[in-house]
Amino acid sequence: MVSAAQAGIISTKQEIAIGQSAVKQIETQYKLVDDPVLQERVSKIGRRIAAVSDRPNLPYTFKVLDVDEVNAMALPGGFVYINKGLTDCMLTDDELAGIIGHEIGHIVKRHSMAQLEKTLGMAVLMGGLFGGREIGAEMIALNAIAAGYSRSDEREADKLGFEQSVKAGYNPYGSLIGLMKLAELNPDVKSDLFSDHPEAAERIKLMQQYLEKKHIYPTIIEDISTASAQVVDGSWSLPPIKISAEKLTPCYRAYLTAGRLYQIARQPDYSADHYILDTDGSNMSIYYDDNLLITLMPEDALAAGTTLEELTKKYVETLKKWRIDT
Repeated sequence: MVSAAQAGIISTKQEIAIGQSAVKQIETQYKLVDDPVLQERVSKIGRRIAAVSDRPNLPYTFKVLDVDEVNAMALPGGFVYINKGLTDCMLTDDELAGIIGHEIGHIVKRHSMAQLEKTLGMAVLMGGLFGGREIGAEMIALNAIAAGYSRSDEREADKLGFEQSVKAGYNPYGSLIGLMKLAELNPDVKSDLFSDHPEAAERIKLMQQYLEKKHIYPTIIEDISTASAQVVDGSWSLPPIKISAEKLTPCYRAYLTAGRLYQIARQPDYSADHYILDTDGSNMSIYYDDNLLITLMPEDALAAGTTLEELTKKYVETLKKWRIDT
């Protein structure tokens, strides 16, 4: 016997109508953040990922709710909400892209619709729930989302979020950093993204496997004893990162740098002569053309026992040997 979920009896038009009705419920209950820059940042990331998804033609919207809880929500039909608490946690666009890609993954795979179809059952639906009266089903859909997705749904959304965000051009390690940050939340902090902390370790492990299968290199080595992290590619490695910066741990800084190197290595005209330096008067930033690789601070130099100028010089010299030594 074919189940309601397997049948997929809710059409895309009906799915969108349910989502639009749920949007009214959400925006009546919660305020949107009064920050046009933040709203546009989230919307731009979302649109970019949605465009490369398997359901690019849905009427996607991406909005930030003025809620401190670290959470996000994907409504049927392409309506995504990100809490301000989450944007405060995910400081780079690459981290946020992994989370938004995860939510788009739920929409692409129709996870909430499958739950709704299963809950209502074939008989109820065929009995005319959608006979021009889609309003009412949105509460069932919202309750299903609030109850949480299955582990298999969450893992599927993780994988799709990673693949979609990388396809859209974001740092391949962004999804991993996002999962790691969510796993670090206090267990008392409610987050539907990661309400099951034992499951968090497994999802992180799976994400690392996705990265390996996609042959994402360089990678990093983390030294727990010294709280440092190092970007490595075979026998080649950058100097270790020992200092946190802009709420990014040495591990996260190393992952972002490794991911940026992966991105520039895919350029057909890669050249070791394209590394350039810039300074804001205090810190030194290393770029490949106009792509930022890493910003080094006086604290980094102090931890390395050298000057900022010497440390930056060492980084650039090492970067120029990359792809020659590997």
